Amino acid sequence: MTRRLYTVKEAALMTGLSRASIYNRLSAGDIRSVKVGSRRLFPDTAIDEFIERLEEQAARGGSGVA
Repeated sequence: MTRRLYTVKEAALMTGLSRASIYNRLSAGDIRSVKVGSRRLFPDTAIDEFIERLEEQAARGGSGVA
């Protein structure tokens, strides 16, 4: 079975962003997450979609997700 949910720290490592940047992107609606009890977790699909949007933005000459 493949793991599908990741912590904030793991999402930060996977994207190369800081934990603070992950929280900022979350507040801006740039990346999805779920809450399980008091834990904030990121589905693997949300991380993939976030990275894909960053790549699309870069291809269009933008500086990142707004």
